[in-house]
Amino acid sequence: MADKAKAFGTAESREHLSDEDLKNEMIEHEHFLRVIEAFKSYRSHCLRRIQSAEDYFLEMPEHHQQYLPGFRDNLDVMRTCVAHNHEVIKMLLQDAEVIFENKNHGNENPHLKPTAFDMDKVKTTIKQFYRDWSEAGREERAACYGPVLTAVEKRFPPDTHDPRSVNILVPGSGLGRLAHEFARRGYSCQGNEWSLFMLIASNFVLNKCKDTNDYRLYPWVHQWSNNVRSSHQTAHITFPDVNPSELPDGVNFSMAAGDFLEVYHSPGVWDCVSMVFFLDTAHNVVSYVETVWKILKPGGYWINLGPLLYHYSDVPGESSVELSYEDLRSVICKIGFDIEEEKENVKATYTQNPLAMLQYEYRCVYFVARKPLDAPVS
Repeated sequence: MADKAKAFGTAESREHLSDEDLKNEMIEHEHFLRVIEAFKSYRSHCLRRIQSAEDYFLEMPEHHQQYLPGFRDNLDVMRTCVAHNHEVIKMLLQDAEVIFENKNHGNENPHLKPTAFDMDKVKTTIKQFYRDWSEAGREERAACYGPVLTAVEKRFPPDTHDPRSVNILVPGSGLGRLAHEFARRGYSCQGNEWSLFMLIASNFVLNKCKDTNDYRLYPWVHQWSNNVRSSHQTAHITFPDVNPSELPDGVNFSMAAGDFLEVYHSPGVWDCVSMVFFLDTAHNVVSYVETVWKILKPGGYWINLGPLLYHYSDVPGESSVELSYEDLRSVICKIGFDIEEEKENVKATYTQNPLAMLQYEYRCVYFVARKPLDAPVS
C-alpha cells in the first residue's frame, strides 16, 4: 500500500542510480550510521553525566556530604540501570540491518560523534517503551489511543464489516502500539514511521519479542530533576505487556519506513488514516491535509488526536507554518472534509513520568473527518 519504503539499495540496483540518487543514498546511509553510533554511545554518555554528579558532590564541603550518606550509593544504582538499558540497546541493534538493505554497522565510526540532540533521541526512544509497551503506560495509552480505537470500531464494527477488508494507515506510528492494536482487532493496518530511532526499536519489539514482560528498562534514569524519591529515578518497567506476535490469522499488518509525504501518493487506497500526536510534525501542515484527502477512499475517515506543538517552529534552517486549530479546521473543511465528531481540550500526556513532581499535560484536539462518498478519486 505504501508507494515506496525508504531502503538502501543493493549493489546491483546502485549501478543504475543517478549521481543525485547516489548522493542521497550516501546521506541516508551516513544518517543511519549516526543513529547507530548514538545508540552505541548511550552507556558512555550516561556514565559521564553520573560521574559529573559524583564529582560535584565530592566538591561539596565534607560536612555537607555527611548529610547525604546514601547519595553515592544511589549513583551506583543508576550506573547499574544504565548498564542494563545498554544491554537492551545492544539487542535492538542486533537486527537493525533488516530495516534497510545493505548496510553494515559493525565497525566503530568515531567521526560520527553523536550530538546532544542524537542522545536525547535515544533517551526518548527508551521512554517510548513505557508509553507503548508497558503495563505502566496503560493509562497514557488509554487517553491517546482509546478515542481513536473507539472511533474506528464505531464506524467499522466487526459485526457488519470484515475487519480484514478495512485498510487503516497510522502515520507517525512510533513503536507501533496503535497500529498493533488495530491489527489485534483484525483490521488490515500499516504503520508508517520516519525516525530511525523508532524504527530500530519497533523492529525489535514487533518482530523479536515473543512473550510478555521478558525485558526490563529504566526509562527515568536520565531524569535528574523533580524526583520525590531517589528510587523514582531508578524505577523500572517491563515490556512488552502483550505478546506482539499474537495476531488473528490472516491479518495484514506491516510497517513502512519513510516520510509520510514521500511514501504515500496512490489515490483512494485507505479506508481510514489515524493520527495520534503526528499532525504537528509537518513543515507545512496543509500538505498533510491534502495528502490524507488524496489517499483516502471516498467515504473514508481521518481520525486525529493530538496537540499543535509544531516540531520545526523556531528551528534554525527549517521552514514551518504554524496554524491555530481554528485556521487548520478551516483548511480541512475547504479541502472538502466533513467533520463528524470533534472535541477540544482532550487531556493527554506523552512519555510522562507519573511519579515526577512536574507533570506536562496537553490539551489536545480530537476529530473525525470524513471524505464524502461522492468525492472524486484524484
